[in-house]
Amino acid sequence: MNSFHPQSLADVDLRLLRVFNAIVQANGFSAAEEPLGMSQATISVHMRNLEDRLGLRLCERGRGGFYLTEAGRQVHSAMLDLFGSLQRFHGAVADARGELTGDLNFGTVDAMATNGVLKLGQAIAAFQARAPRVRLYIDIAAPQDLARGVLTGRYQLALLPAEQPPANTEAVELFRERQNLYCGQRHPLFAAREADLTDDVLAAHPFAGRSYMAEAARCGIAFDRRAVAAHMEGTLILLQSGAYTGFLPDHFAAPEVAAGRLRALAPGRVTFDDLFLLIHPRNRLTRAAELLVTTIVETCRDSAGRPPG
Repeated sequence: MNSFHPQSLADVDLRLLRVFNAIVQANGFSAAEEPLGMSQATISVHMRNLEDRLGLRLCERGRGGFYLTEAGRQVHSAMLDLFGSLQRFHGAVADARGELTGDLNFGTVDAMATNGVLKLGQAIAAFQARAPRVRLYIDIAAPQDLARGVLTGRYQLALLPAEQPPANTEAVELFRERQNLYCGQRHPLFAAREADLTDDVLAAHPFAGRSYMAEAARCGIAFDRRAVAAHMEGTLILLQSGAYTGFLPDHFAAPEVAAGRLRALAPGRVTFDDLFLLIHPRNRLTRAAELLVTTIVETCRDSAGRPPG
């Protein structure tokens, strides 16, 4: 094949990139055979052709297992942005035809399934009933990745915690989510008296922070940040170790608290609320994206018994 130049992107490149994406999603060549409907030998040929086109080694495969090279990670990330832009184009064409069809990419942070105000599953059910021909893709990512993905076109909509919309986006305020400080049952503070949980005591124990939050004092306490997680499940695992304290949404932590595996520490004092926004690019949304915004807002309004925000 001829060497690849960005301005010469052709249909063959898109086909090869889709093969590459399927391999990454399946985490290997053999696992990608079924979703692609290709033999492993054919997949290998396609990957060699793509690497030849790009002049890059995208992945390593062999006895050591499958993994992306640094170049492969960069190409895969850029590829997702490209696919997002193509999907926005197809959505715009469908809009021009007055159709509710095409693909809709929606990104959200994790731990939303247990949020009783959001009721995202209920909103998606209403959306699917109104737009049965739209193919909905949901991705779970950290807030900073969601904001960047909206700007690059990877996501048409994203749900994330932020006090104000990221630059060059518009937002709808949805709800505030209560965050409490917790520790696991093996932590030294699990059995401590509430009166003993002073700021100094809480600051003295290793703390599990979040990758997207500054290392500033929280609730007036300068926590000793010794671990970092991008997702709530990661924070929960760190708390279950008994080695750290950390913040979790109250609805997400509730089952663990009820089972006696987590304890909220000074819940009347060491707590804060995250504002959640539904963000999208400033340019016009597709009809499908507008409909998803509407259904999510309506569900939040009905759950809270008042307009969101």
